[in-house]
Amino acid sequence: MYDFVYKNKRLMQFILALITLPFAFFGIDSYFRASNSADVVATVDGYKITQNEFAQALRERQDSLQRMSGNRLDPAMLDNSEVRFAVVEGLIQQQLLVQRAQQLGFAVTDRQVQEIVNNIDAFKEDGKFSYSRYEGLLKSQGMSPLSFEQSMRKNIILDQVAQPFGAASFVSRAEAALLLRITEQQREISYFTVANTSFLPQIKLADDAVQKYYDSHQDELKTAEQVQLEFVVLSAEGIAARSAPSTAEVRKAYDENIKRYEAKESREASHILIAVDASGGADAKVKAKIKADQLYTQLKAKPQKFAALAKEHSQDPGSATKGGDLGYFERGSMVKAFDDAVFGMKAGEISAPVESEFGYHIIRLANVRGGKVKTFDQARPEIEAELKKQNAALKFAELAESFSNALFEHPDSLKAAAEIAMIEPQKSAWISRSGGNNPLLSNPKFIGSVFSEEVLRNKKNSDAVEVAPGILIAARVIDYKPSTIKPIDDVKDELIKKLTNQQAAQLAAQDGRAQIDAMREGKGREVRWSSALMVGRGDPKGVPVEVLRQAFKVDATKTPAYTGVELPNGYALVKVTQVKEGVDTAKDKQNAISRTMSQVVGQAELAAYIASLRTKADVKIKQEAIEKKS
Repeated sequence: MYDFVYKNKRLMQFILALITLPFAFFGIDSYFRASNSADVVATVDGYKITQNEFAQALRERQDSLQRMSGNRLDPAMLDNSEVRFAVVEGLIQQQLLVQRAQQLGFAVTDRQVQEIVNNIDAFKEDGKFSYSRYEGLLKSQGMSPLSFEQSMRKNIILDQVAQPFGAASFVSRAEAALLLRITEQQREISYFTVANTSFLPQIKLADDAVQKYYDSHQDELKTAEQVQLEFVVLSAEGIAARSAPSTAEVRKAYDENIKRYEAKESREASHILIAVDASGGADAKVKAKIKADQLYTQLKAKPQKFAALAKEHSQDPGSATKGGDLGYFERGSMVKAFDDAVFGMKAGEISAPVESEFGYHIIRLANVRGGKVKTFDQARPEIEAELKKQNAALKFAELAESFSNALFEHPDSLKAAAEIAMIEPQKSAWISRSGGNNPLLSNPKFIGSVFSEEVLRNKKNSDAVEVAPGILIAARVIDYKPSTIKPIDDVKDELIKKLTNQQAAQLAAQDGRAQIDAMREGKGREVRWSSALMVGRGDPKGVPVEVLRQAFKVDATKTPAYTGVELPNGYALVKVTQVKEGVDTAKDKQNAISRTMSQVVGQAELAAYIASLRTKADVKIKQEAIEKKS
């Protein structure tokens, strides 16, 4: 069983991500409120994918997309029909694989699941599995032991089915070498930008241009709807600030973990290595020993010459140039004979030649550090901080249920939730769907909650939303500004500038393309090219990314090659004057590319396999259950 855990680290990391503190409260609302699990969004050969499963998967997909974007996406963009159907499709594919695994006889026993659970550190107290801790941590996420174990069992089975596709895929060294040559190719380029601003004097807008644009683009001229909130924060940090562990708790933690407060001993040493030629037999060994003994005799008379003799005679290329210096290292870092000698010496001592598998070492021990245990008073601040954090995390998990219940049981007021959090409700500035000045209140999940029908129109409390690790926020709307179309007089100057710049950009692009065509025929007018730079895909040397991309797109079998690309400030003319092919001799890079390509091929084969399973399955999607309610 331990082999299974070790060989499936990726899967175990996923499982640990679900339960490691601080917790992820993805499903907290569905745990404390009534469920609509009877609603079905799709069926796969009779298996029902419920509305609850869909909602959970949708939230996780939205969170993932936001993380990848650095939280820059408008939440509304993540709740459209494309995202929703992609999520349902993912659930269908998972179920197809699970059913196929069951047909093939793949199974995970209760005992296997229990062994994995018992060995997860987050569920342990004093080094032993604690069911109460296990149950409590899962409950804080809106999960029960049964649902967690079912989810874990499902993911283990999915991994068993999917893993062979990645393992069986093969990409040849020749293919990897070809891709490496392409990716490492360099091109010498110059570029010149035909600036938009040079065409501004030529632009004269039609009299009705602004009005026409205003009438046809009113969606982009709307003010954002805004809300002002009253909100309450429950945070582990706030709990920690209000509590402190007792002296007895700190002492107990110190006594039970005393090894943690021991600074491991390390030693700083230098050596002179006289290597033994393995093919030289006994004579080579004798000669090496004689030379080592001679050097040791010299050092006994003049120990201050150690560094000079090391530079002259040591056959360890890594340390010889540094006078034999090996720096600090802990016990067990070196081969046993060397290790035993170093850790048996006193600072300043030079050893007689020590034999190892590499030859004979003359060792000088320079310094010894560590090896002492911090006193209780020295370790106390560190222990208190850790205990405060641990206790606050557990208390936070306990209060999360009460906090969420209070929001549900008293939907018209935050008072009860504020009492549990032991903090006064706060008032926000105006916030739009893209967020506001307070980063915590700009969390996409939180924004989605406060702009929901229940909170915005019905004036009810929002859900408890985890906006950062260990921070739950709930809010209610106290004021609202609807979206309105800006009056034309307010945006007229802005639109004149925008339309003028658009037309200038069009003229710059027309002029640039005409120059490129002329250059290809050898008739182009003189331009002030930038200095020629030899650039690579991974080494742009300050060249704008659009220019770099276009330079590697153009056919450069014959140079100079010309191309162009639109930039925000104009149209760039690009000239490629030389191509330097990449080399395929870097074996480590070849291997890395081969592995990446194998993964891509494996994913494609898995996708094809799932598609074949789907053609044989009875799959039905309830479209009206997936589409977003307006």
